[in-house]
Order: sequence, then C-alpha cells, then structure tokens
Amino acid sequence: MTNALPVTLDDVHDAAGRLKGVAHRTPVLRSRTLDALAGAEVFLKCENFQRAGAFKFRGAYNAVSRLSRAQLDRGVAAYSSGNHAQAVALAARELGSSAVIVMPEDSPRSKREATAGYGAEIVTYDRYTGDRVAIGEALAAERGLALIPPYEHPHVIAGQGTAALELIEEVGELDTLVVPVGGGGLIAGSATAAKGLLPGIRVIGVEPEQGDDTKRSLSAGERVSIPVPRTIADGQAADIPGELTFSVNKRLVDEIVLVSDDDIRAAMRLAFERLKIVMEPSGATSLAALLAGAVDRVPPRIGLIVSGGNIDSRRFAELCAGPA
Repeated sequence: MTNALPVTLDDVHDAAGRLKGVAHRTPVLRSRTLDALAGAEVFLKCENFQRAGAFKFRGAYNAVSRLSRAQLDRGVAAYSSGNHAQAVALAARELGSSAVIVMPEDSPRSKREATAGYGAEIVTYDRYTGDRVAIGEALAAERGLALIPPYEHPHVIAGQGTAALELIEEVGELDTLVVPVGGGGLIAGSATAAKGLLPGIRVIGVEPEQGDDTKRSLSAGERVSIPVPRTIADGQAADIPGELTFSVNKRLVDEIVLVSDDDIRAAMRLAFERLKIVMEPSGATSLAALLAGAVDRVPPRIGLIVSGGNIDSRRFAELCAGPA
C-alpha cells in the first residue's frame, strides 16, 4: 500500500507544458468593489474565458492529446452534463479525432448545441434514472472508443490543476483558494498545484446546498452517495465524489462550504452588474461563498476560481431576475 497521491505538482507542470499555446491563459480580474465587500484582496481566475467556456478544456485536452494515433482514429467518448462534453468534443476536433458524448436530456440547450457544434455525436439519457457511467462505458466498449471521464482520470485532474498553477504564478502568494466542487476534479487538481507551490495555503471547496456529497464524504471519511441533486448549478449535480478525486481531496482540501441557489443568483447578478462578466451558476459558487459569508476568517489575499460561463441569454436573464 502506498500513500502517494495519484497526481503531483510535476504532473500539473507537465500538463501546463502540453496546454501551452492551445488552452487560453485566462485573465485574473480584480474589483475594488469586491475587495471592499470582502475586506480582502480578491483575485478571480476567470475560466469562463477559457476555450469552450469552462476549465474543462484543460483536463480534456491533456487527456485526449496523450492517446495514440490509432486511438484518435477510432474516436473518443465521454459523459457529461455539458462543460466536459464541449471540452472533449473540441479537444477531439483539435486533434483530428471524433467524439460521442453521453449527456442528460435536460442539459442546458446552449451546452448541447455547443457540443454538437464542435462536431460531436450526442446520446441522451435521464439523469434521474439512468447511470451515465454505465451508459458511457458500454457505448465506448461497443464502438471501440477511448473513454475520457469528466474527473476520474489523473491526466484530467492534472490538466484542471493548471488553472490554479497559472493563478499563483501570476499573483504570487495567496492565503486561501476557493474552488467550486462537482465530481471533484477541479479542486483535486487545484489543491495539488496550490499546496505544492504554497504548502500553507487553505483550500476551500464550494458545493450547492442540495449537492453536498463531498462535504458529507469528507465528514464521514469515506465516499457518501446522495440523491441526484436538483439545483441551478447543473455542473455540480453530482451524487457521489469520484473515487480518484476523493483520494486527493480528503488529504488536501481543508473545508467544504455550502451555498444556496439564491446565493448563486446573487453572485451571478453582482458579477454581471459590477464586474461586467457572465458566470454560469456552477461557475459562480466560489464568489457566492465569499459574498454570502460562507468563508469564515477571510484572509488578506484570497483567490477564487470562476469555473465557467456557459449559459444562454434567456436562462441567464431568468436566473438573475429571480430572488436575491
């Protein structure tokens, strides 16, 4: 038995080299208004400006680009609520491959259309009754496709960690890093990078109140399953943490905090009105946690990862017009 983690800082650096010139080095935004509200220097790593609109392109490209030419010629498969779907479809296109994506029937229309726009074939299922992992594995086996899971893969996790790596390289030392949590790939990679560079940093994950599987799992010391959550944060509607991601997060993540759908709406609204940027609900949860007071002992310098911005104008307007 080994205590070694499945992903290291060296793996994140290696992924960064592979992504150089392919993924965007996304901007880090500042706001005096936000600093005043938080009582701290706040640094927003804006993955809503990443290719395909979310951090997912980092992990998807890092994983797909390591396949052999023969594997690429056969094609790749993935299962996703939307952002990983788009990311794998785009990565496959960039690398001269094809993609088949298993998506929930109720995935946001904009995410389905974007995935198809990158050239992928879409296979739908009911997220509340179907098992996307089983469907994806069966489809990949039947067609001979390389399956790229959304978070249960060391190359995917390492790729996601490059967001935190870039943030710290750009702004220097941070006291705390706040990261949205779905299946756990972004925070696993981010914690690997952040604690590898800054051993004393505090890493806080954020989940929607209805999707607190990682918080429950960390409290229990083992993976805990919950009913598929119903939340506006569709990218965080996980019912159980990934096995691989949980093995990292139980060692490196200091705390998980929760935000309500109303907290998320308020963060989306403030980001649009004061920062002039669009965040999808899942992408806004780190900001929501800060604004709602879920992060206690706010330190002098805090980094937030804005994980994505994939939302259509009608849905965005509907959510921002909802209760504060």
